[in-house]
Amino acid sequence: MTRFLIEVPHEANKQSCERAVHTFLDTGSHFMTHADWGCPDDEHKAWFTVEMDSKEEATSILHPAYRDYPVI
Repeated sequence: MTRFLIEVPHEANKQSCERAVHTFLDTGSHFMTHADWGCPDDEHKAWFTVEMDSKEEATSILHPAYRDYPVI
């Protein structure tokens, strides 16, 4: 397996931050519930690492609302 660092951006406003955090937590995914968040430092992104077989598989664990924007 390959280790991937996934960066998921969202819009720079309070509502988008709250929506992103709740979406990640609601998945129940260990990866997403342990994401690091840059919002307090005005860097509106989440980061987490996963071990998967491919970049496509890593993307597939994201909530559909965030699959178009990640940097992997």
